[in-house]
Amino acid sequence: MKIISWNVNGIRAIAQKDFFKDLKEMNPDILCLQETKAQDDQVTETLVPANGYHIYSNSAEKKGYSGTAILSKIKPINVSKDIGIAEHDAEGRVLCLEYDNFFLVNVYVPNSGSDLKRLDYRQVWDKDFFNYLKTLETKKPVVVCGDFNVAHKPIDLARPKPNYNKSAGYMQEEIDGMDRFTQGGLVDTFRHFYPETENKYTWWSYRAGARGKNVGWRIDYFLVSQSFINSLSSASILNEIMGSDHCPVGIEMRL
Repeated sequence: MKIISWNVNGIRAIAQKDFFKDLKEMNPDILCLQETKAQDDQVTETLVPANGYHIYSNSAEKKGYSGTAILSKIKPINVSKDIGIAEHDAEGRVLCLEYDNFFLVNVYVPNSGSDLKRLDYRQVWDKDFFNYLKTLETKKPVVVCGDFNVAHKPIDLARPKPNYNKSAGYMQEEIDGMDRFTQGGLVDTFRHFYPETENKYTWWSYRAGARGKNVGWRIDYFLVSQSFINSLSSASILNEIMGSDHCPVGIEMRL
């Protein structure tokens, strides 16, 4: 089973590019999208050309903002939206599909903002989302993917020193939130397979030709329950695929 995760930075915008060609070439069994920036009906309408997939989405109350979606060739047992906490559940950030052997959680974690106005909120979110995942994990293993909006370690961004404790996505509070996941029984799949690989990023600023220079950040992840790690055969960063300021990331599993 191949699962791909991709922050598309607007599903309607990327659909005008090579999205459906890329989808066909990647050929995932499941595709998780973040930052769809569209309402549920708009997501469904935009994804009509994606033949062979069941389509699920969770849109923000605010139009043109945030949002998640999942395309799955396999019909899930159950579909749920959000995490059951009102202050977190208006932005369409979490979509969960239950399959026979695992829960798949697609997440678009809140950005602390260029002026760090949401950093305090982000810390509450990280803790509540972790607790949500651990509750799911009492029933069956969890696969969680998406844009976590944090570079975890210095190896995960091109310029760690000038950004540390100065830039959203590399504040110690955000790093602590990621530590909670990885120290709390969830494995960073890319680092499991490639513990020392450098210069592999998933997001690049649109400014100053950052992508061409590979001045990037690894902020998109697949985390899996510790008990599930032996089911994985590979993890990948598909940085050759364009269309968004993020590139897709993926895992392959033996079930």
